[in-house]
Amino acid sequence: MLEKITKIKEEVEQILNKVENLNELEQIKAKFIGKKGEITILFKELKNFDKEQIKVFGQKLNELKDFTENKVTELREKFQQKQESNISFDFTLPGRNYIIGSKHLIIQTLDDIKSIFKKLGFSVYEGPEIESDFNNFEALNFPPDHPARDMQDTFFVSDKFLLRTHTSPVQIRVMQENEPPIRAIMPGKVFRNEAISARSYCLFHQLEGLAVDTDITFAELKGTLVHFAKEFYGSSLKYRFRPSFFPFTEPSAEMDITCYLCGGKGCRVCKGSGWLEILGCGMVDPNVFKSVNYDSEKYVGYAFGMGIERIALLKYGITDIRILFDNDFRFLNQF
Repeated sequence: MLEKITKIKEEVEQILNKVENLNELEQIKAKFIGKKGEITILFKELKNFDKEQIKVFGQKLNELKDFTENKVTELREKFQQKQESNISFDFTLPGRNYIIGSKHLIIQTLDDIKSIFKKLGFSVYEGPEIESDFNNFEALNFPPDHPARDMQDTFFVSDKFLLRTHTSPVQIRVMQENEPPIRAIMPGKVFRNEAISARSYCLFHQLEGLAVDTDITFAELKGTLVHFAKEFYGSSLKYRFRPSFFPFTEPSAEMDITCYLCGGKGCRVCKGSGWLEILGCGMVDPNVFKSVNYDSEKYVGYAFGMGIERIALLKYGITDIRILFDNDFRFLNQF
């Protein structure tokens, strides 16, 4: 047995010193330490010897096997490094252009709006898209029989839960969880059971704003919104505020800007008025404060809300809201 081991070791050294590539190396590995290799066969023959001989022969065989495996590993790394170094590359070739994704126009618009309000000290809050009837309607001064509920075409999930029709419920959540002063904006998706057309969609995005403190005025509300509009649309923008009605604010107003298409002269987009409405706003109704256990004698606040799609349509001169949801690359690639 010792003669066989010595002979195989000499053979292994001679052959491995002459190997020239990885293919030859793998063949040699199989010849000696594969399942049917010569060293493997010698291990199987150990059972034919007594214990003392097995101890001696086994030690020599293990030394031979370790020597062979180490030598094979060393040569394999050498050949692999040589292969890698032989790979040619022309460094004068121009770089490859990789197509990377970009933000959707709605998200771009939303990010721009959030950036403006963050600079004014507003924090960003979000809430669930499935809301309770209390947060979506009742806490916002919509009693069960209030006619203003008819303004909201609602997707009800159950008797008490629905897909939120506006992001105003997040205002309720923010006030329930925080004490004044509060300056917050609440962006998110909203859902209404409306017929899909060039001007309306069943899914859209809104951004609500809320400020609550002891000395807030309507003048501050107007100043905040005018600053936003001029930052977003340009300093030359013309604007106006019109009286309006919302159940959760009193007094309430809507803010208009000059039509992007006709410059205020009157066209089909603005229906000949020269103005386009961009948001609604007002002072928080005391009944809303009562629903969140705020002292309406101590605190006052204002709120506003805008549709992100409408804001984007006005800024970029898009006449059909449906194109924002069509995923047409020809359109999206422009932004």
